[in-house]
Amino acid sequence: MDLRQIDKTLSVSPQIEVADLAAIKAAGFRAIICNRPDGEGADQPTFEEIERAATEAGLVARYLPVTSGLVRDEDAAQFGDVLVELPGPVLAYCRTGTRSATLWSLSQADKKSSSDILAATKAAGYDMAGVVRRIVNGGKTPTSEGDAKFDVVIVGAGAAGIAVASSLRARKPDLEIALIDPADIHYYQPGWTMVGGGIFDPETTAKTMGSLIPHGVHWIKSAVAAFEPQNNAVILDGCRVVKYTRLIVCPGLKLNWNAIPGLVETLGRNGVTSNYRYDLAPYTYQLVKGMKSGRAIFTQPPMPIKCAGAPQKAMYLSGDNWLRAGVLPNIDIQFMNAGGVLFGVKDYVPALEEYVKRYDATLNFFHNLVSIDGDAKTATFKVSKPDTEPTTVTTEFDMIHVVPPQCAPDFIRVSPLADAGGWVDVDQSTLRHKSYDNVWSLGDVMNAPNAKTAAAARMQAPVVAENVSADIDGKAPRAVYNGYGSCPLTVERGKIVLAEFGYGGTLLPSFPKWLLDGTKPTRLAWLLKEQILPPIYWKAMLRGKEWMATPEKVSAN
Repeated sequence: MDLRQIDKTLSVSPQIEVADLAAIKAAGFRAIICNRPDGEGADQPTFEEIERAATEAGLVARYLPVTSGLVRDEDAAQFGDVLVELPGPVLAYCRTGTRSATLWSLSQADKKSSSDILAATKAAGYDMAGVVRRIVNGGKTPTSEGDAKFDVVIVGAGAAGIAVASSLRARKPDLEIALIDPADIHYYQPGWTMVGGGIFDPETTAKTMGSLIPHGVHWIKSAVAAFEPQNNAVILDGCRVVKYTRLIVCPGLKLNWNAIPGLVETLGRNGVTSNYRYDLAPYTYQLVKGMKSGRAIFTQPPMPIKCAGAPQKAMYLSGDNWLRAGVLPNIDIQFMNAGGVLFGVKDYVPALEEYVKRYDATLNFFHNLVSIDGDAKTATFKVSKPDTEPTTVTTEFDMIHVVPPQCAPDFIRVSPLADAGGWVDVDQSTLRHKSYDNVWSLGDVMNAPNAKTAAAARMQAPVVAENVSADIDGKAPRAVYNGYGSCPLTVERGKIVLAEFGYGGTLLPSFPKWLLDGTKPTRLAWLLKEQILPPIYWKAMLRGKEWMATPEKVSAN
């Protein structure tokens, strides 16, 4: 037998035999549903035979035959009704289990999110791509094939999405481009560390989305539910279908706050904060200003995360504030890092270690936050050091800056575009999808082994725009991405270690060493972060002006 659990109430399987019923009963099932018509295969037992053996084993059996490839709306509705009526857990079967999984998916479409349904069936080994539109449409067969079509559809209007739309418009002004994003506000997220340090006002990091969408680009203000790359279709919430000739995917990543038990309930109070949220970054500075003594914890989850330096940036700026206020000797700073190194590119570590010493911070490697009790002001960490058995430690805090675990958005992870880890599967040089030639991806959602930073997206956008343009012209990819990312590590107010690197940790400085040595803390790097990068973001990157971001050409053809 091959029993595959969909959820707590239902498992599905390929064809079962009479001899299997005792084992099915022993496995805890109380009912079975047969979704395979009698006589479909020469070697299959009839339902009557299965029912007789089921009754003898003390199981309830139901016969809901469905012709392969012809799952009707009414079949799904009946399956859902029977699932409620029968004692659970239930085992449903057909020839391979696919029909049973499909019936469950459609029957639950008005009760569960499409992402949850697709994730459950995918985990059980069943691909529901063929009925994804019906799932999104509440389990009903859609009445239209496509509500709109564009030359290029871009999913996500964050830094990557707006930048690539602008760069593409600059190259191909006659293209019909649609940008899909439900958000009303666009945020300059690199500024939130500065908000948490009391340097930027939060309002300077936000603008209305409508003011930033490039002129001539259609803004579809909706969430994406699913993809059908085999049909060149994006399915929106409500089952509207947008067709494309070429697709660019860049919706960013998901901050999984709920992955840490107790965190959501206490965020923004009890001394629990995070610079990874617009509304919480000011609370970080409020806590820092008000803290005169006690323990301050700064956490970093397992990679990948957006801006890998941000967790320790919060620590450095807080330490600098306490140093200037004269209270640093009274504060116990603890950095809890799920990884084993302070920073992934070794050339920048010596300078950072000097600031760890300056602020008398304790580095705790292989410590991953697994739960938090805000009222008790305690945090529990799983400690997984190499070659040792994992343990847990619980520590008290007066302030804790939490960085949540991060993953690809749900609708990406369950889509045909994703790799085994849930990220969009691209060639790391051209950023073209490995399986679908008319799909590209950039920004935090794709699986190239680069740092997930806005600076990386600034370099990726011209590469994708150049290669999409080449594809439209019938030519091979012309531009390559070298993995560039930048992390301005704010080690104190007025100085920054400007980390710039590419694939494999190769240093890729933008300036000559005599002008700005990125491995050392410099005032010039601070001025770049504080005064120059924000206007570059708003007025250059998002408008298709590729200042210091001209893509490296691999081909002139």
